[in-house]
Amino acid sequence: MTQRINKETREFQAETKQLLDLMIHSIYTNKEIFLRELISNASDAIDKLRFQSLTNDDLLEGDNNFEIFIIPDEATHTLTISDNGIGMTYEEVVENIGTIAKSGTKSFLEKLKEKETATDNELIGQFGVGFYSAFMISDKVTLITRAPGQEKGVKWESAGDGTYTIEECDKEKRGTTITITLNEDFRNASRPEENFLQRYTIENLIKKYSDYIRYPIKMNFIKEEQPLDSEGKKIEDAPAIQSVEIRTLNSMTPLWTKSKNEITTEEYQHFYKDLFHDWEEPMEIIHSKAEGTVEYTTLLFIPSRAPFDFYSPNSTSGIRLYSKQIFIMDNCKDLLPEYLRFVRGLVDSPDFSLNISREILQHSKQLKLIGKNLEKSVLKTLENLLTKERPKYEKFWKEFGRALKIGAYTDYSSRDKLKDLLLFSSSHATDTLTTLDDYTKRMPENQKVIYYATGKDQASVERLPQMELLREKNIEVLYLFDQVDEFTIDALNEYKDKKFQSISRGELNLDDIDSPEAKKNTEAILKENESLIQAVKEQLEGKISDVKISNRLKSSAVCLVSDDNGISLSMEQILSEMNQTMYKANRILELNPNHDVFNTLQALHETAPNSDSFKDYCELLYVQALLIEGILPEDPISFANKVASLMARTGK
Repeated sequence: MTQRINKETREFQAETKQLLDLMIHSIYTNKEIFLRELISNASDAIDKLRFQSLTNDDLLEGDNNFEIFIIPDEATHTLTISDNGIGMTYEEVVENIGTIAKSGTKSFLEKLKEKETATDNELIGQFGVGFYSAFMISDKVTLITRAPGQEKGVKWESAGDGTYTIEECDKEKRGTTITITLNEDFRNASRPEENFLQRYTIENLIKKYSDYIRYPIKMNFIKEEQPLDSEGKKIEDAPAIQSVEIRTLNSMTPLWTKSKNEITTEEYQHFYKDLFHDWEEPMEIIHSKAEGTVEYTTLLFIPSRAPFDFYSPNSTSGIRLYSKQIFIMDNCKDLLPEYLRFVRGLVDSPDFSLNISREILQHSKQLKLIGKNLEKSVLKTLENLLTKERPKYEKFWKEFGRALKIGAYTDYSSRDKLKDLLLFSSSHATDTLTTLDDYTKRMPENQKVIYYATGKDQASVERLPQMELLREKNIEVLYLFDQVDEFTIDALNEYKDKKFQSISRGELNLDDIDSPEAKKNTEAILKENESLIQAVKEQLEGKISDVKISNRLKSSAVCLVSDDNGISLSMEQILSEMNQTMYKANRILELNPNHDVFNTLQALHETAPNSDSFKDYCELLYVQALLIEGILPEDPISFANKVASLMARTGK
């Protein structure tokens, strides 16, 4: 090799200057990531040496104790990161540190500007980019490196101003040392987390981003101790003795890289609590490794309890991503579908395609494949809980069931996956919960539909007059208490070829009340009272779409239902609470022809069809039906006055 004694000054190409500007001002929004980048590069350099030394032991130069060392120096405002990896020759420094300037910088920058539409592979694999992140916080960056077997090292230095210097130098050990001279902003950082010369800041950043790097990341800590007398007791008045203690800052052995049979339940639990700051043990643990088209390891947890803000739009959730034990992203929402956002955990894959900053993972084919596999694993785990540990699953359902119901409603592709995991209260399972499969197995052969009723709680549902006939016939009814329940049921439409039927919507589809004899009897009552029904409709014009003789009421005088062509009354109320007031149910007032009030109504219509009493009866029956459904009357004062007036007339 031609000796290069004199220092050379070289200029960056114009495109590289642009790239530096983008690196500093645009790409990295979080400056602290420079440390992750440089440690990652150091780890890669050691990886390369280890691999090459398998066939050439001389490369180790008698040193196989691999490590990464960090030295903060407040006196000189410098932070140094060194490794004993593969190092670089003079030519390799020019080649590798200058890769961006040399190979395709212009097209790379064009792709970077189009990163909204660029594919994964167009934004990765640009060696040296991580190194340049050091310029975000520096006035100057100095690199000293030596490759195994080389007599001389190489010194490279730049202030990021468009030029750099390069020269040979003495370096005793192989590897690379990068010294960052911090700029004014970071010498006097007002935020503790940006004071990169404080040891606790560095320690926290390594714990956050590089805890699972496979090589020890070490740093000196100043230790002060009181001197001891001849008896081993501390001499309190004597000045403290300072010594240097070298500490390893990272754990090095990621839990997820171990075999499952090597990990205790307690270790899983401690790891989960430490990583996700939860005070309870996880309900379920999923640890797996995949090899083949895509290689990855996953460690997922189903928490025991939902966070207080879990259903808030501002809640943070998602999976942590690692590439070869290097932290890439927190709360990745693109890996699992929204309905599984309660799952915590991590995925480590060398196949992840990363963009220039490693802050945003692109939507790659690998990611989508991993996501599908994780979804299957989580759903399989939930299915096993449901079938084998039902009380545990019901506990899970109490915390996260709403997320699955929302998934079945909003995600068409997931309905078939989720329908057998849904749980509901029912008239036949009031002390526990039932699946749709359980319900259908209990259905009589002649039952045509799956019945459901909506209400705020069990007591309010069971008081509904529409429940009377079904209760008398011992027909099971699903109870829907959650606002999202009816949306979910409507989205499913049917289960095992059985349609869902609201007890307050359309016809009940019962053989005996739909029999020719029953229909004939209802038609006869309707014909006899045709003028009465028409008069009630006229009195309530604009409030209802129809009045019918009911075949579903037993002891109650009246009920309100909706037809099959529009939304239900309960859904109207939910949408109204969401300020979606344009959606209205087609309200149908059903009258019980066997109730005494119906007889009174008949008598009033025959004797005084235009009287205030008849009008008040019609209005009161309608408001009564509203109140039964939990709907307040538009004019409660008028309702109260009519009740008082009726009470006064009745008492005379």
